Amino acid sequence: MKNRTVNRILYADVIDMGGMPVRQPFPTQQVEQLDPFLLLHHHITHFPEGTIPKLAGVAPHPHRGFSPVTFVYKGGVHHRDSRGNNSTVYEGGTQWMNAGMGIIHSERPPDDIEERGGVQEIIQLWVNLPKSHKMMQPEYIPLQAEDTPLVELEGGKVTVQVVSGEFRGTTGPIKTATPILSLRIFMRAGNSYTFPVPESYQAFLYLLDGQVSYESFGLVESHQLVVLNTDGDSCTITAKKDTRVLLMAGKPIGEPMVSHGPYVMNTQTEILQAMRDYQLGKMGFYTE
Repeated sequence: MKNRTVNRILYADVIDMGGMPVRQPFPTQQVEQLDPFLLLHHHITHFPEGTIPKLAGVAPHPHRGFSPVTFVYKGGVHHRDSRGNNSTVYEGGTQWMNAGMGIIHSERPPDDIEERGGVQEIIQLWVNLPKSHKMMQPEYIPLQAEDTPLVELEGGKVTVQVVSGEFRGTTGPIKTATPILSLRIFMRAGNSYTFPVPESYQAFLYLLDGQVSYESFGLVESHQLVVLNTDGDSCTITAKKDTRVLLMAGKPIGEPMVSHGPYVMNTQTEILQAMRDYQLGKMGFYTE
């Protein structure tokens, strides 16, 4: 196995998204996308006592042409949409939604968020869809922690949830439109592991917290995203502190991409059509 080299380190600065502070390592002025990955947000919310869940979180909004994916690390997310889906995914679970031709959804804290500590921590990752799937029928896939395969390594000091793709003979339950490897990793301090990554895939590591040493590079701190070059088939990291890492790798789509707000298509004309279709109700109707 050949260890990939580091292309660059992106720091997840805090930005304001509709009044919500989120960490966004990309896109930036320097990095528009990491094909097929379009955007990453790391968000932590502390809900005060007495919060009304149905008035918190993110109100109904549309999407078309890509897959918004939510990895839930603390608390939970209550999803409802214009296709009739109504589901809550809790800590350790994942929501994978292929927006396709268009869907309207809301993302609220669950009714029992206060009993669960009043904290919600999530990563939302936008994954592009190829032209052949941009107008597919929308689908929503809720994956709870107990339904996510867990691989224990180094005597349980390194654990890996396999959400999609294949890792050490274990296949993740989520079937993706293009090949995507999604690994939720936890490493105890002092432990090392070499993670295989398909050689042609775009890949990155994002540290939610802790600190690791990347082989032949050096220290990587929390809230930093490591963009890897496509010059090897593995990445070796050593945890200097207890660390949560998201490892994503995907086969690049390599098509023209035009985005505007919640729409990601191939041409500007298709963006205008998406806006019109939403106004005409062609993405369905959803009111809370």
